[in-house]
Amino acid sequence: MATDALRSLWAEPRPAGPPGRGHRDWALVAVLIGWSAVEAVLGADLAPRSLQLIAVLAVLGPLLWRRERPLVAVAVAFGTLTLVDVVRILTGTSGALPSSVSATLILTYALFRWGSGREAASGFGVILVWLTVTLVANPAGPAEVAAGYAFFLCAAALGTATRYRSRNRIRDIDEAKAREREQLARELHDTVAHHVSGIAIQAQAGRAVAASHPERAIEALSIIEDAATRTLTELRAIVGVLRAPQHTEFAPQPGMAEVEQLATDGPTHPCVEVTLTGELHDLSPAVRAAIYRLAQESITNARRHARHATRVTVAVTGDTDQVRLTVDDDGSSAAGGRAPAGYGLVGMRERATLLGGTFHAGPTAERGWRVEAILPRSGPR
Repeated sequence: MATDALRSLWAEPRPAGPPGRGHRDWALVAVLIGWSAVEAVLGADLAPRSLQLIAVLAVLGPLLWRRERPLVAVAVAFGTLTLVDVVRILTGTSGALPSSVSATLILTYALFRWGSGREAASGFGVILVWLTVTLVANPAGPAEVAAGYAFFLCAAALGTATRYRSRNRIRDIDEAKAREREQLARELHDTVAHHVSGIAIQAQAGRAVAASHPERAIEALSIIEDAATRTLTELRAIVGVLRAPQHTEFAPQPGMAEVEQLATDGPTHPCVEVTLTGELHDLSPAVRAAIYRLAQESITNARRHARHATRVTVAVTGDTDQVRLTVDDDGSSAAGGRAPAGYGLVGMRERATLLGGTFHAGPTAERGWRVEAILPRSGPR
């Protein structure tokens, strides 16, 4: 069991998409360099300035590429510090290094956050070697030794925890997108199946009454029947992997009428008002279903997460090219006033994107939360 765990850790790949260098990284290095300069001028009981300069450059320089090359950054920083401490031991030089050297904790965090399993193990070995050498160069009591090791172990643990938390979040987002794709595939399957089934039935009926018609009409109807039946079979086979067997029956998909039924009155809180305006006829079935699903999910989120909300307004407006859905609530939008909405927004955005539309959700300028989706009338192309 332990061997398998170690092998799994050793084979762990690098996390995808590490952020590049930004202005914050440059600002961090600039601040630490300035602090080191002030400490070199005003500090007491420090190592010779030549050793201070080497140590500071060795630690602060690699901070700029700690995410892209975490093992190289650790090897350069800790390897140089090890050589500096060896020189101090051999020459009997006393004095401490600048406090900015503690930025090595950032490099340790980055190693376990952005490095592969092999890089993390190798880099940690370099760190342990330096810790051993620097404790020889700077003799300390048991408590200080334990604290030194504990600091770097905590940095490594924090980097590992952040790494796995981020990976789990990415996995949950991918699962939310997959669920939305599955739901959309089911709805598209049912919609297309309705139409193709109708074509097959009409073709069969035409063939039955075509005895008194020219032979070419019978042949054409036969071709239509064969093509429709073959298309329906292939469609069911392709989409079948996305559907559970118990859901293979056909069912009409929700549309504008079902959106209107989302409205509530009486003692239910928050109260839901629905307004439909513009050109909303002849919409693609997939778009009608998406409008309903997005409105339904937005109302559910408002009821769960909008504190002190009394009203939810759903507005659907259609024109010649697109349909706009806007859902507003009057709940608290102050900091901490709205609980996280989980991955519902991820699925909603995925649905809108798959249909060729746009999606936005966020707090309004004054109060409350707004969800807005714009979808093309004809659906995906």
